Amino acid sequence: MTDHLNWTAADQGRAIAAGTLDPVEMTEAYLDAISNHPAGQSIYARTTAERARAEAMAAAKRAKAGTRKGPLDGVSISWKDLFDTAGTETEAGSALLKGRLPDADAKVLATAAAHGTVCLGKTHMTELAFAGIGYNPVTATPPNIHDPDAVPGGSSSGAAASVAHGLAAVGIGSDTGGSVRVPSAWNDLVGLKTTATLLPLDGVVPLCAFFDTVGPLTRSVEDAALMLEALGGPKAPDLAGTHPTLNLAVLDTVAVEDARDAPRAAFETAVDALAKAGAQITRITSETVAEAMANGGPLFIAEAWATHGERIAAHPDTMFSEVEARFRAGEAVAAWDYIGKRKRLEELRAIWREEVSAFDAVLIPSAAITPPKVADLAADLDFYRAENLLALQNTRIGNLLGLSAITLPTGTPSCGIMAMGAAFGEAKLLRVASEMERMLGVR
Repeated sequence: MTDHLNWTAADQGRAIAAGTLDPVEMTEAYLDAISNHPAGQSIYARTTAERARAEAMAAAKRAKAGTRKGPLDGVSISWKDLFDTAGTETEAGSALLKGRLPDADAKVLATAAAHGTVCLGKTHMTELAFAGIGYNPVTATPPNIHDPDAVPGGSSSGAAASVAHGLAAVGIGSDTGGSVRVPSAWNDLVGLKTTATLLPLDGVVPLCAFFDTVGPLTRSVEDAALMLEALGGPKAPDLAGTHPTLNLAVLDTVAVEDARDAPRAAFETAVDALAKAGAQITRITSETVAEAMANGGPLFIAEAWATHGERIAAHPDTMFSEVEARFRAGEAVAAWDYIGKRKRLEELRAIWREEVSAFDAVLIPSAAITPPKVADLAADLDFYRAENLLALQNTRIGNLLGLSAITLPTGTPSCGIMAMGAAFGEAKLLRVASEMERMLGVR
């Protein structure tokens, strides 16, 4: 059964439907793997074993009766520790929320359960989801799949680690500035950033409501499409059939220029492979993106402070100093500045839609850097600060412009390629990503 732990969620679902895979046995195999993994407690904040077993047993009965609720019925998944789970602590990686016990599931979690998925437990994360590195000295820092001494990316750090280490078929995370895509890229996974408001945030510990999104971290584009539907999103598109000619743009701005050697080389190699496989590639620049990135910072920190500032001020020195300082910076943002920048951002989003309307997707490296070492981050806070900003530099473009976006592995460890699509264009983006996945040979 342990051989099945690294199967895609879709393959597990098909085997359950065929009667060749027992959801109960799979759930037990995952729970055993979590217990026995040397980093299991650094990946999972807590498991929900009793719930998982009950959900798996119900899924097994439906499979035998031919009444499965969907293609992922009986598949075991993990949840970032900011999704409320009835009767189970949800602490968002922070001592500020220690002991917080919700009495109802988050809406997306309840919807996924209604589709038959099995909740394995809650995964560790960056404090209150406000950093992209994945380093959390307050609770735990999960290991990177390629190097246990390196960070996994954040803030959905445990979500990525749970899938990459074979401790869940899918991880569910959140993405406000890159928190699904950075850890996905650094652990060679597919990570889907959905458009804000596509999926409900009821029962999700907030950070910046204007930018907060929910998304899956998976082993394949097919898994991402199926999981998006199970979370309450649009019906999964048909990813089979004809192979269209992709019309793709490469955004030659800071996203490529500031990338370090390894991620830049991996990205360019992937772009070349797409071109050789028949994709049309056009290099573009954009002052719109540059302006959005230059003006966007105050929007994140102001809203984050408005969300958690009162609690942080009441409990000083409870958090990792760098995360706390990032929150406190929002206190200085004036209301007139926030309102003006927010209005201008809406204008920039409209300009961007016109600039790229001819393309199926816009490509950039998923992250400008590769995962730094935990020890280096702990020893030098200036280094931590600089790396954290670089980690989120590229992904933040999609959040600022209100886009759908997805990262795919390139075949080079911890180096992803990101495709950005239109707002609420997830169905098309998933079809584009599926074709890219085939062209790149990463599945």
